Amino acid sequence: MTRIAVIGGGQMGEALIAGTIKGGLAPENIIVCENNAERAFELTKRYDILAAEIDEAVESADYVFIAVRPKDVKAVLQGLSEVAPNLDNELVVVSIAAGIPTAFYENQLSAGAPVVRVMPNTPMLVGEGVCAVSAGRYARPEHMEEVCRLLGEVGTVLEVPEADMDTVTALSGSGPAYFFLMVEAMVEAGVSMGLTRQVATQLTVGTISGSAKMLQDSGKSATQLREAVTSPGGTTAAGLRAFEDGGFRSTVYNVLEAAAKKSEQLRPKM
Repeated sequence: MTRIAVIGGGQMGEALIAGTIKGGLAPENIIVCENNAERAFELTKRYDILAAEIDEAVESADYVFIAVRPKDVKAVLQGLSEVAPNLDNELVVVSIAAGIPTAFYENQLSAGAPVVRVMPNTPMLVGEGVCAVSAGRYARPEHMEEVCRLLGEVGTVLEVPEADMDTVTALSGSGPAYFFLMVEAMVEAGVSMGLTRQVATQLTVGTISGSAKMLQDSGKSATQLREAVTSPGGTTAAGLRAFEDGGFRSTVYNVLEAAAKKSEQLRPKM
């Protein structure tokens, strides 16, 4: 059974832990390394996993998931580079930190260290994540297969060229926040127009989740489904025209472009 160490117990680290357990990975095969003792205790109790310092966490791990903030990656890699030479097992380092290329990890670790870069998103916490995966220079097919298998238990996995990762980060990594903002806006509009908050929330969430299900299962494109709802001169057409008058499409493009540029800026100097 594969053993994993998760360095960083924040939201994404917890999403990974919860998702892999739901997917069948035994809790005893998961170790979390988290500097905040209170947070580490919370995770061990919630998921019945172990917590340890970085040297102990990676001692028997097959795959080490780095789930810290980009600014903290270098410190983690320094700790790993001190421990790795004394290990009997081969460590496969899996990064889920935004903006950090595999080459940065490879330069910090011992020669030939296999690295896999992943951009997940938080719906993996409920088994509906989308993870884009890129192989580093020394990652072998069997490494990619196992990482994809682990992540496949928490949602959809796509292999993409690493050059596309900044765009992936902007689209799917940050995407849940755009969705939640849209929900907030629709609920607030409904309340402003006289609905109770409970009714406005139920209508919004149900409409969006049902629409996503239609898009996923119907085999039709978003354009086809939108056109099917839009009667000439009707209410939907009026609403869509207001979207277009507000520059909706250009706003979405600008949002993704801004997020992608930020991902690129997070990239450390090699």
